[in-house]
Amino acid sequence: MTTTRTLIRGGLVVTAADEVHADVLIEHGRVVALAAPGSQPWTADRVIDASQKYVIPGGVDAHTHMELPFGGTFASDTFETGTRAAAWGGTTTIVDFAVQSKGEPLQAGLSAWHEKADGKCAIDYAFHMIMSDVNESTLKEMPKLIEHGVTSFKLFMAYPGVFYSDDGQILRAMQKAGDTGGLIMMHAENGIAIDVLVEQALARGETDPRYHGEVRKALLEAEATHRAIQLARVAGSPLYVVHVSAEEAVAELAAARDKGLPVFGETCPQYLFLSTDNLAEPDFGGAKYVCSTPLRPKEHQAALWRGLRTNDLQVVSTDHCPFCFVGQKELGRGDFSKIPNGLPGVENRMDLLHQAVVDGHISRRRWIEIACATPARMFGMYPQKGTIAPGSDADIVVYDPHATQTLSAETHHMNVDYSAYEGKTVTGQVETVLSRGEVVIDQGKYVGHAGHGTFVPRSLCQYLG
Repeated sequence: MTTTRTLIRGGLVVTAADEVHADVLIEHGRVVALAAPGSQPWTADRVIDASQKYVIPGGVDAHTHMELPFGGTFASDTFETGTRAAAWGGTTTIVDFAVQSKGEPLQAGLSAWHEKADGKCAIDYAFHMIMSDVNESTLKEMPKLIEHGVTSFKLFMAYPGVFYSDDGQILRAMQKAGDTGGLIMMHAENGIAIDVLVEQALARGETDPRYHGEVRKALLEAEATHRAIQLARVAGSPLYVVHVSAEEAVAELAAARDKGLPVFGETCPQYLFLSTDNLAEPDFGGAKYVCSTPLRPKEHQAALWRGLRTNDLQVVSTDHCPFCFVGQKELGRGDFSKIPNGLPGVENRMDLLHQAVVDGHISRRRWIEIACATPARMFGMYPQKGTIAPGSDADIVVYDPHATQTLSAETHHMNVDYSAYEGKTVTGQVETVLSRGEVVIDQGKYVGHAGHGTFVPRSLCQYLG
């Protein structure tokens, strides 16, 4: 049954801007009003008691890879399993990456991803476009994609022979983005140099997962970040650097932002909570933690937290790209360069960032800012997504800040056979989740369905004039 009118009563409504005890009235999938608790004689078909709880906007995860083909296999979460797990974790919108195949038009890649996702998603979704082949015809397609609500384009300085673009291609794409208002997203690692170091490490017999972190050097992330910033300056375009993991790369972003440049940075929970210690786990266990950019030594974490507090980093996304340990990660036994790159995390982000509030790294409002509001603004979906305000989509999470839970593969809902955070106890847990006013998670039970989630066409980045 579709409930047309829902009332969430008595919770602490936390947005990026405000914390206020309020009742929230929802009709036809939208927030219609907020009022002081009990001050309005509102009636509703469904009343949710949120006393002693937080009422927060649904999370916006701006970086996921469902069903991504990589290294001869596919990410193990489909749009159906991945969006369901996202809902369990309090995320109500994902922005996934459609992939252009080399030699094909952008539109063909976008259509293929629409086909994967259409009718499958438990929550709303949008797309970025990975450009694997920057040429005259794909550059001409960029404005057309923007018209269709795909307003961001990802380029890679890494993975030669797969996704890699050279500096000339990057400059051309940036110039086009500068002209059209599109946002270039950059995987900033010097892939050409890294490939040399990989080859040399393997030749020395250094084949274990920990060498993945050693060859993908922090300086080569910083160098690529610096180069991307200078190319964006030359092109007169904005830049969003994805999955920033190294202190030296944060310094490059901070320096650019100090000059007033439209440069933005994202980090991920794995860089905030995990380290090279995990990559060194015995019996090939480190393979579970192979992702790129790689996990760094623990001392980098302080710089990432500081960047989140100073707003030199604006967004925390997951880069959710799960591969099962058995049969997928194991493809790289004896050669770390063959381990599929990626970690599961779409279900854990909101909880881990709440733990960061508990630990004193960030404030409650900053939690909502980096996980909900800023990603929605960055990718042209605010205030439809990312906040709780009259007219916004009723994507709302009732969150119990006092509950404790232990993260584990045995209890998570991602379609992957391990947890990157196995055994970690966190304070805070999702209780009830609404997506456009429909209850998807009800008191810790999944009541949603595939096909509820709809495609969200996005406008341009809302941080640009």
